[in-house]
Amino acid sequence: MDEIIRTEKLTKKYKDVLAVSDLSLNVRRGEIYGFLGLNGAGKTTTIRMLLGMISPDKGIAFINGKKVHPGNTGLWKEIGSLVEIPYSYPDLTVKENLEVIRRLRLLDDKSTVTSVMEKLKLTQYANRKAKNLSHGNAQRLGLAKSLIHNPNILILDEPTNGLDPSGIYEIRELLSDLSKNHGVTIFISSHILGEISRFATRIGIIHNGELIQEINTPQLEQLCQKRLKINTKNNDRAKAVLLQNSIIANDTPDNMLEIPDESTISDPGAIATLLVNNQLPPSLLNMVEEDLESYFLRTIGIKRESL
Repeated sequence: MDEIIRTEKLTKKYKDVLAVSDLSLNVRRGEIYGFLGLNGAGKTTTIRMLLGMISPDKGIAFINGKKVHPGNTGLWKEIGSLVEIPYSYPDLTVKENLEVIRRLRLLDDKSTVTSVMEKLKLTQYANRKAKNLSHGNAQRLGLAKSLIHNPNILILDEPTNGLDPSGIYEIRELLSDLSKNHGVTIFISSHILGEISRFATRIGIIHNGELIQEINTPQLEQLCQKRLKINTKNNDRAKAVLLQNSIIANDTPDNMLEIPDESTISDPGAIATLLVNNQLPPSLLNMVEEDLESYFLRTIGIKRESL
Protein backbone atom coordinates (compact mmCIF):
# COMPACT_ATOMS: atom_id res chain seq x y z
CA MET A 1 0.00 0.00 0.00
CA ASP A 2 1.42 3.39 -0.92
CA GLU A 3 1.72 6.28 1.49
CA ILE A 4 -0.82 9.08 1.28
CA ILE A 5 0.26 11.09 4.32
CA ARG A 6 3.86 11.13 5.53
CA THR A 7 5.66 13.32 8.01
CA GLU A 8 9.34 13.48 8.84
CA LYS A 9 10.39 14.84 12.24
CA LEU A 10 7.54 17.35 12.27
CA THR A 11 8.11 19.82 15.12
CA LYS A 12 6.21 22.86 16.38
CA LYS A 13 6.94 25.02 19.42
CA TYR A 14 4.85 27.82 20.90
CA LYS A 15 7.08 30.00 23.10
CA ASP A 16 8.16 27.59 25.85
CA VAL A 17 5.73 24.82 24.91
CA LEU A 18 6.88 22.05 22.58
CA ALA A 19 3.50 21.12 21.03
CA VAL A 20 4.81 18.51 18.56
CA SER A 21 8.25 16.93 18.65
CA ASP A 22 9.99 14.99 15.85
CA LEU A 23 6.74 13.43 14.66
CA SER A 24 7.20 10.87 11.89
CA LEU A 25 4.16 8.92 10.76
CA ASN A 26 2.83 7.21 7.65
CA VAL A 27 -0.78 6.82 6.56
CA ARG A 28 -1.44 4.37 3.75
CA ARG A 29 -3.99 4.62 0.98
CA GLY A 30 -7.51 3.62 1.97
CA GLU A 31 -6.85 3.11 5.65
CA ILE A 32 -8.48 4.80 8.62
CA TYR A 33 -5.66 6.09 10.80
CA GLY A 34 -6.81 6.89 14.35
CA PHE A 35 -4.64 9.62 15.87
CA LEU A 36 -5.14 9.21 19.60
CA GLY A 37 -4.11 11.45 22.46
CA LEU A 38 -5.34 13.36 25.48
CA ASN A 39 -6.48 16.95 25.03
CA GLY A 40 -3.34 19.03 24.60
CA ALA A 41 -1.25 16.10 23.35
CA GLY A 42 -0.52 17.78 20.00
CA LYS A 43 -3.26 16.33 17.78
CA THR A 44 -4.72 19.61 16.52
CA THR A 45 -1.31 21.19 16.01
CA THR A 46 -0.30 18.19 13.90
CA ILE A 47 -3.47 18.44 11.82
CA ARG A 48 -2.95 22.17 11.28
CA MET A 49 0.55 21.45 9.97
CA LEU A 50 -0.78 18.68 7.70
CA LEU A 51 -3.24 21.15 6.23
CA GLY A 52 -0.70 23.93 5.77
CA MET A 53 -2.59 26.15 8.22
CA ILE A 54 0.60 26.63 10.26
CA SER A 55 4.21 26.01 9.34
CA PRO A 56 6.40 23.58 11.29
CA ASP A 57 9.52 24.87 13.00
CA LYS A 58 11.28 21.78 11.78
CA GLY A 59 10.46 18.78 9.64
CA ILE A 60 8.28 18.26 6.61
CA ALA A 61 4.91 16.81 5.64
CA PHE A 62 3.82 15.20 2.38
CA ILE A 63 0.34 14.41 1.08
CA ASN A 64 0.12 12.25 -2.02
CA GLY A 65 3.86 12.70 -2.38
CA LYS A 66 3.56 16.49 -2.55
CA LYS A 67 5.14 18.75 0.03
CA VAL A 68 2.63 20.56 2.23
CA HIS A 69 2.98 24.33 2.28
CA PRO A 70 0.47 27.22 2.13
CA GLY A 71 1.20 27.93 -1.54
CA ASN A 72 0.45 24.40 -2.72
CA THR A 73 -3.26 25.07 -3.21
CA GLY A 74 -3.77 22.17 -5.60
CA LEU A 75 -3.66 19.76 -2.68
CA TRP A 76 -6.88 21.07 -1.17
CA LYS A 77 -8.93 19.80 -4.11
CA GLU A 78 -8.19 16.26 -2.92
CA ILE A 79 -8.69 16.86 0.80
CA GLY A 80 -11.71 17.34 3.05
CA SER A 81 -11.01 18.60 6.56
CA LEU A 82 -12.59 19.46 9.86
CA VAL A 83 -10.41 21.19 12.45
CA GLU A 84 -11.59 21.89 15.99
CA ILE A 85 -14.68 24.14 15.87
CA PRO A 86 -16.79 23.63 12.72
CA TYR A 87 -17.10 27.30 11.79
CA SER A 88 -20.09 28.40 9.70
CA TYR A 89 -21.73 31.60 8.59
CA PRO A 90 -24.05 31.97 11.60
CA ASP A 91 -26.81 33.97 9.87
CA LEU A 92 -26.96 31.69 6.84
CA THR A 93 -29.01 28.50 6.80
CA VAL A 94 -27.51 25.05 6.57
CA LYS A 95 -28.34 24.90 2.87
CA GLU A 96 -26.92 28.39 2.25
CA ASN A 97 -23.70 27.52 4.07
CA LEU A 98 -23.23 24.46 1.89
CA GLU A 99 -24.11 26.43 -1.23
CA VAL A 100 -21.30 28.87 -0.39
CA ILE A 101 -18.86 25.97 -0.08
CA ARG A 102 -20.10 24.46 -3.35
CA ARG A 103 -19.38 27.70 -5.19
CA LEU A 104 -16.01 28.22 -3.50
CA ARG A 105 -15.00 24.74 -4.61
CA LEU A 106 -16.24 25.48 -8.15
CA LEU A 107 -18.60 22.51 -8.16
CA ASP A 108 -21.04 22.71 -11.08
CA ASP A 109 -23.50 20.12 -9.84
CA LYS A 110 -26.00 21.91 -7.58
CA SER A 111 -27.39 18.58 -6.39
CA THR A 112 -24.22 18.02 -4.32
CA VAL A 113 -25.72 20.23 -1.60
CA THR A 114 -28.87 18.11 -1.38
CA SER A 115 -26.85 14.90 -1.53
CA VAL A 116 -24.45 15.80 1.27
CA MET A 117 -27.31 17.01 3.50
CA GLU A 118 -28.99 13.63 3.08
CA LYS A 119 -25.73 11.83 3.80
CA LEU A 120 -25.23 13.76 7.07
CA LYS A 121 -28.90 13.67 8.12
CA LEU A 122 -29.22 17.45 7.78
CA THR A 123 -32.14 17.66 5.35
CA GLN A 124 -34.67 18.54 8.06
CA TYR A 125 -32.43 21.43 9.16
CA ALA A 126 -31.82 22.78 5.64
CA ASN A 127 -33.56 26.10 6.36
CA ARG A 128 -32.34 26.53 9.92
CA LYS A 129 -29.71 29.20 10.53
CA ALA A 130 -26.35 27.81 11.55
CA LYS A 131 -26.33 29.83 14.79
CA ASN A 132 -29.49 27.98 15.89
CA LEU A 133 -28.10 24.48 15.39
CA SER A 134 -27.32 22.19 18.28
CA HIS A 135 -23.64 21.48 18.85
CA GLY A 136 -24.02 18.03 17.32
CA ASN A 137 -25.73 19.33 14.18
CA ALA A 138 -23.16 22.09 13.85
CA GLN A 139 -20.60 19.29 13.84
CA ARG A 140 -22.57 17.50 11.12
CA LEU A 141 -22.57 20.70 9.06
CA GLY A 142 -18.79 20.88 9.43
CA LEU A 143 -18.51 17.30 8.22
CA ALA A 144 -20.85 18.05 5.30
CA LYS A 145 -18.53 20.86 4.21
CA SER A 146 -15.56 18.50 4.30
CA LEU A 147 -17.38 15.87 2.20
CA ILE A 148 -19.20 18.01 -0.36
CA HIS A 149 -16.54 17.62 -3.06
CA ASN A 150 -16.08 13.85 -2.57
CA PRO A 151 -12.43 14.07 -1.52
CA ASN A 152 -9.99 11.17 -1.65
CA ILE A 153 -8.49 12.19 1.70
CA LEU A 154 -10.23 13.22 4.91
CA ILE A 155 -8.38 14.87 7.79
CA LEU A 156 -10.74 15.17 10.75
CA ASP A 157 -10.15 16.58 14.22
CA GLU A 158 -12.53 15.01 16.77
CA PRO A 159 -15.40 14.72 14.22
CA THR A 160 -17.84 13.05 16.63
CA ASN A 161 -17.43 15.71 19.31
CA GLY A 162 -20.87 16.69 20.63
CA LEU A 163 -22.76 13.91 18.86
CA ASP A 164 -25.06 11.55 20.75
CA PRO A 165 -24.41 7.76 20.60
CA SER A 166 -26.67 7.38 17.57
CA GLY A 167 -24.86 10.18 15.75
CA ILE A 168 -21.47 8.72 16.61
CA TYR A 169 -22.57 5.37 15.19
CA GLU A 170 -23.82 7.01 11.97
CA ILE A 171 -20.57 8.91 11.43
CA ARG A 172 -18.56 5.79 12.19
CA GLU A 173 -20.53 3.81 9.61
CA LEU A 174 -20.21 6.61 7.05
CA LEU A 175 -16.44 6.84 7.45
CA SER A 176 -16.06 3.05 7.36
CA ASP A 177 -18.04 2.93 4.11
CA LEU A 178 -15.96 5.72 2.55
CA SER A 179 -12.76 3.85 3.39
CA LYS A 180 -13.88 0.31 2.54
CA ASN A 181 -16.02 0.91 -0.52
CA HIS A 182 -14.68 4.15 -1.97
CA GLY A 183 -10.96 3.98 -1.12
CA VAL A 184 -10.97 7.22 0.87
CA THR A 185 -7.97 7.66 3.16
CA ILE A 186 -9.02 8.97 6.58
CA PHE A 187 -6.85 10.56 9.25
CA ILE A 188 -8.98 11.08 12.35
CA SER A 189 -8.04 12.38 15.77
CA SER A 190 -9.74 11.51 19.04
CA HIS A 191 -9.08 11.17 22.76
CA ILE A 192 -11.31 8.09 23.11
CA LEU A 193 -9.59 4.80 22.26
CA GLY A 194 -12.77 2.73 22.60
CA GLU A 195 -14.51 4.80 19.93
CA ILE A 196 -11.57 4.88 17.52
CA SER A 197 -10.81 1.17 17.87
CA ARG A 198 -14.27 0.26 16.51
CA PHE A 199 -13.44 1.36 12.99
CA ALA A 200 -9.81 2.52 12.64
CA THR A 201 -7.47 0.10 10.90
CA ARG A 202 -4.36 1.55 12.53
CA ILE A 203 -3.78 3.71 15.58
CA GLY A 204 -1.02 6.17 16.47
CA ILE A 205 -0.78 7.32 20.09
CA ILE A 206 0.63 10.79 20.73
CA HIS A 207 1.53 12.13 24.17
CA ASN A 208 3.23 15.41 25.05
CA GLY A 209 3.81 15.98 21.35
CA GLU A 210 5.60 12.68 20.75
CA LEU A 211 4.36 9.67 18.80
CA ILE A 212 4.87 6.88 21.31
CA GLN A 213 3.20 3.93 19.60
CA GLU A 214 1.71 2.82 16.28
CA ILE A 215 -0.32 -0.38 16.20
CA ASN A 216 -2.71 -2.20 13.90
CA THR A 217 -6.13 -2.31 15.53
CA PRO A 218 -6.34 -6.14 15.64
CA GLN A 219 -3.25 -6.08 17.90
CA LEU A 220 -5.08 -4.15 20.61
CA GLU A 221 -6.76 -7.15 22.17
CA GLN A 222 -3.44 -8.97 22.43
CA LEU A 223 -1.79 -5.97 24.10
CA CYS A 224 -4.44 -5.52 26.79
CA GLN A 225 -3.21 -7.14 30.01
CA LYS A 226 -5.09 -10.03 31.59
CA ARG A 227 -5.20 -11.06 35.25
CA LEU A 228 -6.78 -14.00 37.06
CA LYS A 229 -8.67 -13.07 40.20
CA ILE A 230 -9.16 -15.76 42.86
CA ASN A 231 -10.95 -16.08 46.17
CA THR A 232 -10.93 -19.09 48.51
CA LYS A 233 -11.83 -19.82 52.14
CA ASN A 234 -8.17 -19.29 53.08
CA ASN A 235 -6.31 -17.00 50.69
CA ASP A 236 -3.09 -17.00 52.70
CA ARG A 237 -2.84 -20.77 52.38
CA ALA A 238 -3.92 -20.62 48.73
CA LYS A 239 -1.17 -18.11 48.06
CA ALA A 240 1.39 -20.46 49.63
CA VAL A 241 0.13 -23.45 47.64
CA LEU A 242 0.37 -21.50 44.41
CA LEU A 243 3.90 -20.32 45.27
CA GLN A 244 4.96 -23.91 45.92
CA ASN A 245 3.96 -24.57 42.33
CA SER A 246 5.91 -21.54 41.02
CA ILE A 247 2.78 -19.42 40.62
CA ILE A 248 3.01 -15.94 42.08
CA ALA A 249 -0.25 -14.48 43.41
CA ASN A 250 -0.62 -10.98 44.82
CA ASP A 251 -3.04 -9.67 47.43
CA THR A 252 -5.65 -7.22 46.15
CA PRO A 253 -7.29 -4.29 47.98
CA ASP A 254 -10.58 -6.24 48.10
CA ASN A 255 -8.90 -9.14 49.97
CA MET A 256 -8.61 -11.51 47.04
CA LEU A 257 -5.69 -12.95 45.10
CA GLU A 258 -4.56 -11.93 41.65
CA ILE A 259 -2.24 -13.74 39.25
CA PRO A 260 -0.74 -11.32 36.70
CA ASP A 261 1.38 -13.74 34.65
CA GLU A 262 -0.55 -14.24 31.39
CA SER A 263 1.36 -17.39 30.46
CA THR A 264 0.38 -18.93 33.79
CA ILE A 265 -3.30 -18.01 33.58
CA SER A 266 -3.73 -19.31 30.04
CA ASP A 267 -5.17 -22.45 31.65
CA PRO A 268 -7.29 -21.31 34.62
CA GLY A 269 -8.76 -24.80 34.89
CA ALA A 270 -5.37 -26.17 35.93
CA ILE A 271 -5.14 -23.56 38.70
CA ALA A 272 -8.66 -24.43 39.89
CA THR A 273 -7.72 -28.14 39.96
CA LEU A 274 -4.58 -27.36 41.96
CA LEU A 275 -6.57 -25.47 44.58
CA VAL A 276 -9.32 -28.11 44.76
CA ASN A 277 -6.71 -30.88 45.27
CA ASN A 278 -5.41 -28.89 48.24
CA GLN A 279 -8.90 -28.53 49.76
CA LEU A 280 -9.13 -24.90 48.70
CA PRO A 281 -11.95 -24.86 46.13
CA PRO A 282 -12.18 -21.33 44.68
CA SER A 283 -15.39 -19.43 45.39
CA LEU A 284 -14.28 -17.03 42.66
CA LEU A 285 -12.13 -17.64 39.60
CA ASN A 286 -12.46 -14.70 37.24
CA MET A 287 -10.39 -13.61 34.26
CA VAL A 288 -10.14 -9.81 34.27
CA GLU A 289 -9.05 -8.15 31.03
CA GLU A 290 -7.77 -4.60 30.86
CA ASP A 291 -10.17 -2.35 28.99
CA LEU A 292 -9.05 -0.13 26.12
CA GLU A 293 -9.11 3.04 28.19
CA SER A 294 -6.84 1.48 30.82
CA TYR A 295 -4.49 0.24 28.11
CA PHE A 296 -4.30 3.73 26.61
CA LEU A 297 -3.61 5.36 29.99
CA ARG A 298 -1.00 2.71 30.85
CA THR A 299 0.69 3.26 27.50
CA ILE A 300 1.08 6.99 28.11
CA GLY A 301 2.07 6.39 31.72
CA ILE A 302 -1.02 7.68 33.51
CA LYS A 303 -2.91 5.65 36.09
CA ARG A 304 -6.70 5.68 35.94
CA GLU A 305 -6.88 6.65 39.63
CA SER A 306 -5.08 9.92 38.97
CA LEU A 307 -7.72 11.20 36.55
